[in-house]
Amino acid sequence: MDILIMQISLFVLAVILGIELITKVPATLHTPLMSGSNAISGITLVGALLAAGSGDANSLWVSTLGMVAVALATINVVGGFLVTNRMLQMFSRRR
Repeated sequence: MDILIMQISLFVLAVILGIELITKVPATLHTPLMSGSNAISGITLVGALLAAGSGDANSLWVSTLGMVAVALATINVVGGFLVTNRMLQMFSRRR
C-alpha cells in the first residue's frame, strides 16, 4: 500500500511540474523542445518493443500491454514529427 501511495504522489508531482514547465516556455522554444520530446518518445518506443517481445508464451498480459505501448508510442512519435514539421514550415520563407 505504501508503494501505491508513493507512485500516486510521484505521478501527481510530475503532472504539476509538467504543467508549470509547459506554461512558462516561450513560443520560440516550442520547436526545439518538441524535437527533444520526439527523441524521448523514440526511446520509449524502443522500450515498448523490448517489453512486447520479452514475454514468454505464457505471458499474454505482458505481450498485450507491450503491444498497446508500441502502438501509443508510435502514434506519439509520428504525431510529434508531423507537428514539428508543420511548425518549421511556418518559420520558413515563402517563395
